[in-house]
Amino acid sequence: MSILKKIMTAVRGGAREIGELVVDANGTRIFEQEIKDAQTHLDRAKRDLTEVIAKQMQAGRQLETLKKDIAEHEGFAGQALEKGNEALALEIAEKIATMEQEQADQQEVHNSFSQHATRLKELVKKTERQLKEYERQLTMVKTTESVQKASAAITNNFASSKSKILSAKDSLERIKQRQQDTFDRLAAAETLEEESSDKGLQDKMREAGIGEQANSANSVLERIKAAKK
Repeated sequence: MSILKKIMTAVRGGAREIGELVVDANGTRIFEQEIKDAQTHLDRAKRDLTEVIAKQMQAGRQLETLKKDIAEHEGFAGQALEKGNEALALEIAEKIATMEQEQADQQEVHNSFSQHATRLKELVKKTERQLKEYERQLTMVKTTESVQKASAAITNNFASSKSKILSAKDSLERIKQRQQDTFDRLAAAETLEEESSDKGLQDKMREAGIGEQANSANSVLERIKAAKK
């Protein structure tokens, strides 16, 4: 019997571990859904708060109406006394007493709605602040998770990609070498062409001071002086 209990305990422990692994693997998604659920409840609380405030306003209006009615009937009772009709004044006073009791009851209702609305407003503001903080934390968690995945991908692929990087580097070096070889061949061909043409010979003669030289400023000036003699 004790063995069976141990087996059941082991099964429960395994199920708990699996559950924890599932929660850990989907932690960000669960956290985001919890925020959305909290936002849904907050929206519902705001609607409830609107109804409470509306009832508070209604109770306030009824209070103001009772106050006006009481003041008006107090005036009626005074007028009855002035006319010597004390019986009518007493009847009006009884009406006033009834309205004052209604006023007291309505004041209690109004106070109850007012206190409840105040507590709900504070709770809504607190919840809104918490949700904003959770949303900020969620953004940071998602960003961190993305960076970690990118880093892991780079780390995992580095070993296999290292050979590809080296191969690409070798290919680039070969391309550069072929291009340089082409430039060298073109330069050599130009040199050979100049050496085998008259231009090459003329350049050599000019450097040696042989043959016709290009007109210089001094030669032009000498020519002008000679023409004036």
